[in-house]
Amino acid sequence: MSQRSLASPWARLGGANQEWTVRVVEPERDDQALIGASLAGDHAAFDAIVERHRRAICQVCFRFVNNHEDASDLAQETFVRAWKGLANFKGEAALSTWLYRIAVNVCLNRVGAKRLTVEPLESDRFIDPSAELPGTDLIRQERAQAVRRAIAVLPEKQRATLILRTYQEMSHQEIADVLGSSVGAVKANFFHALANLKKILGSEP
Repeated sequence: MSQRSLASPWARLGGANQEWTVRVVEPERDDQALIGASLAGDHAAFDAIVERHRRAICQVCFRFVNNHEDASDLAQETFVRAWKGLANFKGEAALSTWLYRIAVNVCLNRVGAKRLTVEPLESDRFIDPSAELPGTDLIRQERAQAVRRAIAVLPEKQRATLILRTYQEMSHQEIADVLGSSVGAVKANFFHALANLKKILGSEP
């Protein structure tokens, strides 16, 4: 090995006589470290948890309701419940999964109580684009409204499964973890949700 290759990076950058300003950057803490700090009374640590997961939680809440204001309220309630129940988090699942579970429960309770409509699935998920003709925008809008009404009357587990699978693109196992059920139950709920959508939409004009 040559002498040059033995030279340290410090020496190659100017040697020991070179003056440098060193800024120590605190490494980003993982969720488990933030949870521990939060439980120890570090409010900034829980703020970091909120900041890290806020977008995902707001997104899933938005899928259950039809406007950003309601979604923001639901997300806020999700994190309030998470803060109050943080001591009960056992770490058996990822923190994100636990937060999703709280969010889904909050959304289902609120939607049921206030009869909020859910955000319609994009029509191109149910309509073959190759079969469309020019000037079908109005039909697409009416179809989206029909899908919205259909999803709104689905049983809770079917509605949640459909949203998590279609919008969040979660795997069956991830949905099972969120809903606290089995993979088989998730597959069954998704199958029945699609069947019920087809049945309900079949009665639409």
